[in-house]
Amino acid sequence: MTAVASRVRHFVSIADVEADELWTLLDLAARLKTDRSPRRDLAGRSVALVFEKPSLRTRLSFDVGTAQLGGHCVYLSPAEVGLGRRESVSDVARVVGRMADVVVLRVNAHETIEEFARYSEVPVVNGLSDLSHPCQGLADIFTIRERKGPDLHGVTIAYVGDGNNVAHSLMLCAAKTGATLRVATPPGYEPLARFRQLADAAARASGGRIECGTDPRWAVDGADVVYTDVWTSMGQEQEYERRRRAFHGYQVNAQLLAGAKSDAIVLHDLPAHRGEEITDEILDGPQSAVFDQAENRLHTEKALLCWLGARR
Repeated sequence: MTAVASRVRHFVSIADVEADELWTLLDLAARLKTDRSPRRDLAGRSVALVFEKPSLRTRLSFDVGTAQLGGHCVYLSPAEVGLGRRESVSDVARVVGRMADVVVLRVNAHETIEEFARYSEVPVVNGLSDLSHPCQGLADIFTIRERKGPDLHGVTIAYVGDGNNVAHSLMLCAAKTGATLRVATPPGYEPLARFRQLADAAARASGGRIECGTDPRWAVDGADVVYTDVWTSMGQEQEYERRRRAFHGYQVNAQLLAGAKSDAIVLHDLPAHRGEEITDEILDGPQSAVFDQAENRLHTEKALLCWLGARR
């Protein structure tokens, strides 16, 4: 079986986006958020959502965003598609590409997205994989820029928790925009080396800095942004007790946040396990930008759809 020659632009990882392209996406998202008037960028076009995992923000933001851009969105559930089980990934890619103009995938294994993109004749968007969450990364860095100003040099972001797909994408976004990111994880839960290497290279080019350690207090000290995520992600439920013990001391609470700047903002990509990685007091408190961050999934996803459509 022969893969499709690369003729379209996909959005599989922040690593695949040049720094100037990332700034273009952020600027476009800002304009779309300010100007809510109806648009026709996707008039006559369809976006297919092919999901293996449950979703609130990813599904809603792409569905609503597509409609606001004049397009049509179709959701395909795991039971309907069965990627790699009911039907091969390559066959699904070639069928969906004959009918839809963009495909958003939310999958268990990153390799599924890579294979799908090889056979797709239309843009493929990574709506989440086990290694990367670039759509979340876009919303994260957009929210930080919105709150801390357009120049992120000198802005320090603390990420406290699991070195997971969200951390990987945040590392790359921070590195490409010149921010400083400190990642604090328990031993054995660090970001993957390949993402650290990609982020280090991008940071050298932008003047940013990526640092990794194990002490949450070190990460948060003097930070402008404090970010956390769940300790146990979807598909890791059998590890819950082990992870809960390993992450003891990594909760974002009033005591930890006191080490950050007085005007620091708090981010969480949601859903949150309240009382575990973050307390209600912080999540619902005056420094929380979590629900602005969630809303910004809509604006950054709209920018992404416009950008991919223009580059076809």
